[in-house]
Amino acid sequence: MASALERWIASYVKAWNSNEPSDIEALFSEISEYRSYPWATPAIGPQAIVALWLSGADRAGDHQFTWHPLGEDRGCHFVQGRTVYSDGRVYENLWIVGLDAEGRCDRFTEWYMESASKPLGPGATG
Repeated sequence: MASALERWIASYVKAWNSNEPSDIEALFSEISEYRSYPWATPAIGPQAIVALWLSGADRAGDHQFTWHPLGEDRGCHFVQGRTVYSDGRVYENLWIVGLDAEGRCDRFTEWYMESASKPLGPGATG
């Protein structure tokens, strides 16, 4: 049986590929806060999250996402992910996902960094 986090991420990936507002809205509680990076002003509530999401939406099928859980503390799940785009970009992701009793997200923060697709670290060129 899939955990609440596994079900939520499966639904997130479905919404990521469909960009259907109803798929996106279904992920989030009415009081949810969504940050696409830690210092961002959050989008609050499903409608605001849909608007933010669609303003930078990826095309269906242009990426593959893999992930694994890092841990959980007081309803917050920590997830490490990797997104590989068909154009060669690769991103490493860290998500903090808070899930309510119904399995909907009430807080989401993402850290992402381009990795294998560009040189990183001291002395990197490119």
